[in-house]
Amino acid sequence: MRENCTTLYPNDKVARKVSEYADRSSIDLPDTLIKYHQWVLDTQPRSYFTISLLEARLLTWMARTVGAKRVLEIGAFVGFSMGVWANAVGPKGSVIGLEFSPEYAALAREQLLKHGYDNCSVVQGNALEVLPTLESEEPFDIIFIDAQKSGYPAYLRTILDKSQPGAARRLLRRGGLILGDNALRSALVVDQSDDNPATRTVPKQTENWSWGDVEHLDEFNRVMHSHDRIEAMLLPVFDGLGMGRLLD
Repeated sequence: MRENCTTLYPNDKVARKVSEYADRSSIDLPDTLIKYHQWVLDTQPRSYFTISLLEARLLTWMARTVGAKRVLEIGAFVGFSMGVWANAVGPKGSVIGLEFSPEYAALAREQLLKHGYDNCSVVQGNALEVLPTLESEEPFDIIFIDAQKSGYPAYLRTILDKSQPGAARRLLRRGGLILGDNALRSALVVDQSDDNPATRTVPKQTENWSWGDVEHLDEFNRVMHSHDRIEAMLLPVFDGLGMGRLLD
């Protein structure tokens, strides 16, 4: 199709069938991850914080495509997506996750080990404070942001500041990927009019809702696109997946 905007499916029922078909037709995940995901859905009141299985398949495919061995996740929740990265990079790779909540950090550590992912480390604390202090002899190949939305621009600035060209130590390697989940936030980043039902429903359904979060996501997307060190792509899938490749 030549047009950017294409309506592929006539209704939600058909769209769901297509999504389920795509899930079945994409890279396989081990049973341990399928069970881990189901545990999140069955036990966590905020299970909507976690990524879907289809997104897990995409992230696995991306990590293996770029040959990633080291991944940093900002916003670990209860660890499922860390498990996805751990499976993708293999036992010789490593994953570090930052999580603000002591409760979620403890659950992530417990469940990652329970499901066999011992190549993961969870750091509990405010990512805006922890991120600038991270020191590593080897840079990360991928940094996945899925935390407090108001922090996205600051996370991005810190990643760039700590990944200077030619530096002996840097946070993200040259050619590494920066991924920002929920970059469109129920399309509220784009449309806050009555045409978007989320304008009425999402603020009521979201704890500690702030329209400022939407503004910060918009800022994150704009910087990803305009920064001369980043080659960006924003996909309108999974509530928006912002992707950037660090050029230098």
